[in-house]
Amino acid sequence: MKNKNYFVWILLLLTTFACSLMTPPTTQVPASAGVTEVVSQPQAAVTFTPIPTFTAAAPSPQSSETLSLNAEPFSEKGDAPPYTFTAQIPYLQGSDDIRVTNFNALLRQIAEKEISIFRDSILTIAPLDPINAGSSFDLQYTLVGQKQDYWGIKYDISLYFDGSAHPSHYSVTINYNLDQGREIPLAELFSPDSNYLQVISDFCKAELSARNIGFDGFAVGADPLPENYTRWNISKEGLVITFDEYQVAPYAAGPQVVVIPASALQSIINPDRSLLFSGQ
Repeated sequence: MKNKNYFVWILLLLTTFACSLMTPPTTQVPASAGVTEVVSQPQAAVTFTPIPTFTAAAPSPQSSETLSLNAEPFSEKGDAPPYTFTAQIPYLQGSDDIRVTNFNALLRQIAEKEISIFRDSILTIAPLDPINAGSSFDLQYTLVGQKQDYWGIKYDISLYFDGSAHPSHYSVTINYNLDQGREIPLAELFSPDSNYLQVISDFCKAELSARNIGFDGFAVGADPLPENYTRWNISKEGLVITFDEYQVAPYAAGPQVVVIPASALQSIINPDRSLLFSGQ
């Protein structure tokens, strides 16, 4: 009986071994894979039609020759406290180009800002009952220089607080490239890394020292600092620097203007801006 059972076990083992030989091997998927990879059949590539792109056309050059500078009068009066505002606000006429429109808006914005500052000051500190004839503000403009698409304009502003000993005066300058539609910074007129402020300061100090205005006590106002040279324009005579009253001289001497000829700046002028300094 034992021999018969032993024979059956041997037969079962042989049968199992034969079945394992006939079964194809399976590929084990690593436990970390989590999913079984499915390989797709290759498909034809999808072709997309590109979305067209458009480059905005550069605006055509804006010719300043077709434009004229005009002025719009402004006036305002108040009673409590008493004040009078007058102004001549310049604007360009002759084109509806957006650059002209923006320039006109800038000219008006600057004028209205100065008016607003003085109006707020009057309403805050001016006496309600007039001491003299009340407070006043007046703005006038000058076209200092215009060449190609450069426009150089200067606002001269006179103001008086009721009860003050005398009126005050100051200026605002605008230097604009109409073709590019932007203001021109002073540094752009000169070669990069040039010590242009020192050159300008040296010329102005020499010029102011020769005037009988008491400059020695105010010389710091002409030091080579950016804040001392924010009021400038270009004219056919050269670079025009304006110093407001009290900056380089006492009130009695009034504002001072120094014109630096192009010849004194020749070594530092930016070649791209040299035409602005040529004769007009």
